[in-house]
Amino acid sequence: MFTKILIANRGEIACRVIATARKMGIKTVAVYSDADKDARHVLLADEAVHIGAAPSRESYLLADKIIAACKQTGAQAVHPGYGFLSENAEFSKRVEEEGIIFIGPKHFSVGAMGDKIESKKLALKAGVNCIPGVNDAIETPEKAVEIAKGIGYPVMIKASAGGGGKGLRVAFNDKEAFEGFSSCRNEARNSFGDDRVFIEKFVEEPRHIEIQLIGDSHGNVIYLNERECSIQRRHQKVIEEAPSPFISDATRKAMGEQAVALAKAVQYQSAGTVEFVVGKNQDFYFLEMNTRLQVEHPVTEAITGLDLVELMIRVAAGEKLPLTQADVKRNGWAMECRINAEDPFRNFLPSTGRLVRFAPPEQTMWQSDIDHLFGVRVDTGVQDGGEIPMYYDSMIAKLIVHGKDRNEAIAKMREALNGFVIRGVSSNIPFQAALLAHPKFVKGDFNTGFIAEHYSKGFFAEDVPHDDADFLVAIAAFVRRKSRERAAGISGQLPGYAVNAGKDYVVVTLDAAGNHSYAPVHVDEFVGETGSARVKVGANSYEIRSNSRLNDIAIDGTVNGQPFTAQVERGTPKNPLALRVQHNGTRIDALVMSPRMAELHALMPHKAPADMSRFVLSPMPGLLAEVSVVVGQKVQAGERVAVIEAMKMENVLFAAADGVVGKVLATKGESLTVDQAIVEFV
Repeated sequence: MFTKILIANRGEIACRVIATARKMGIKTVAVYSDADKDARHVLLADEAVHIGAAPSRESYLLADKIIAACKQTGAQAVHPGYGFLSENAEFSKRVEEEGIIFIGPKHFSVGAMGDKIESKKLALKAGVNCIPGVNDAIETPEKAVEIAKGIGYPVMIKASAGGGGKGLRVAFNDKEAFEGFSSCRNEARNSFGDDRVFIEKFVEEPRHIEIQLIGDSHGNVIYLNERECSIQRRHQKVIEEAPSPFISDATRKAMGEQAVALAKAVQYQSAGTVEFVVGKNQDFYFLEMNTRLQVEHPVTEAITGLDLVELMIRVAAGEKLPLTQADVKRNGWAMECRINAEDPFRNFLPSTGRLVRFAPPEQTMWQSDIDHLFGVRVDTGVQDGGEIPMYYDSMIAKLIVHGKDRNEAIAKMREALNGFVIRGVSSNIPFQAALLAHPKFVKGDFNTGFIAEHYSKGFFAEDVPHDDADFLVAIAAFVRRKSRERAAGISGQLPGYAVNAGKDYVVVTLDAAGNHSYAPVHVDEFVGETGSARVKVGANSYEIRSNSRLNDIAIDGTVNGQPFTAQVERGTPKNPLALRVQHNGTRIDALVMSPRMAELHALMPHKAPADMSRFVLSPMPGLLAEVSVVVGQKVQAGERVAVIEAMKMENVLFAAADGVVGKVLATKGESLTVDQAIVEFV
């Protein structure tokens, strides 16, 4: 067994590998860029080596620097995590040639599966179901149309070297096939330096289901059940679960056996995943093989009780797999939500900056600990006060739950999201909460088009309907009443001027357009019971008990005997006196006041926000990569004005109306904040 390994990655996956290495008594070496010098993975590792500047092409993608760090520290093996160099056959080959063990498959397996055209040919040879199509590179758009007609519409046009949704189009007719071929080819050339494009049948109502497998150097390969990854946005997974609520035991077995056959055909050693697209009749076809650990591996760990990172390390050290196919368990139901630094209410634009507050829900399951299951686990590479840099992907954490069945897993996940406190950057937690509450998701009735179908116009606050909106009002009144009780108990108050906690309040739910709502509330405390009150909102009554402190953002307790977790904080960006209450993805800003104050508040004129229509504002924090206009220039509506880069995304800003540039207020290379003005028109 190794005594020291280097982790050629960053963020939560680096921390995940460190957890297992520590359990196994193996020392770890972290590598880091300028942006990550204070990152969590650097603090957790036994040693850390600086490998370059913040952009990944100048640090985490430099094979020479990583190999040099191995030699410098005496690391005998490299774990590549996922992303970066994890599926780079040239890197794994070089590592092997330098006498360092690559904790992953052999370079020839990586190479064979890394090319979509070649991997499909290998899959056909191994007896794996493949989607009808033409696997050879297509040269002209006319040929693409001819092939598409032969297969039958709809078809999918794909770049051979594609990934992450780049170089992919669906065509339903000749015109779309012709145009899609050209677009795919250009996108593939620009993104991957490889313009080979092929065509295959598009499976309708498709589900994305993948089989996790592991092989050793002794010829043994087993599959560890499946993961359901159909909830995707722009080809990026959002929620993953295991097992799938859709496939039968017979389909699971058939998919697993085909995945194993493919792995054996390429002499696969280590953890890997074979991805399938599954049609509405459970017909399944090979999509691709990921020759690395997957982001969503924790859901498989929960239902099988296996530590996949430990198995990878043991296999890389030459050990035999410690279990056979018959030993693989399927226990309970696991679910994972990817918590990303993005603003769901601004079309999911990246959100970078400092984590002013980062407090995940209480963990009862841990990485690398397979003895404590049926709970909540948080895999993260950040910490309170840390920075979310603009140079890497947007993942803050992965929230994993394990329940006895699917309904219990959903309930646990909703409660865990309620208690996940993230401040300083926006997160997609409200979106995750909305997905988990969607009736079709709850029924397991979805496919890869679910988000595009139900949120086609974007995601808005009204897309998170609360099943009991008065409960948020009651929580606001409860917290305000507890605050007044504490103030009333302070000694030395002047006679006649002492604070009176009172029982009757009005909760004013604030609205940006000035259409505030006013709810009369009556609060009674339970005699002799601190941290409790009976709150009446209209016809509804809520008996709330909570031992949380007044300065806790996440408060938990019971309401009418049922447990709850909600988030409450004092002060909002627009009103320091307001309370911000969040529960099940819904958020309200509320003022809790006396009935007389509420009467007067209702008479206050609404101050409309300033007209910013003549400015081009930054929709997200990021780097101003380009300013395309100059002072005095006449600009037409739809013309390019500026380009902002953040988290591997390029966002082009266009003029909303015709105008003349009066001022350019930001310069190329400047770091922008949300809503910062870039250009002013006159």
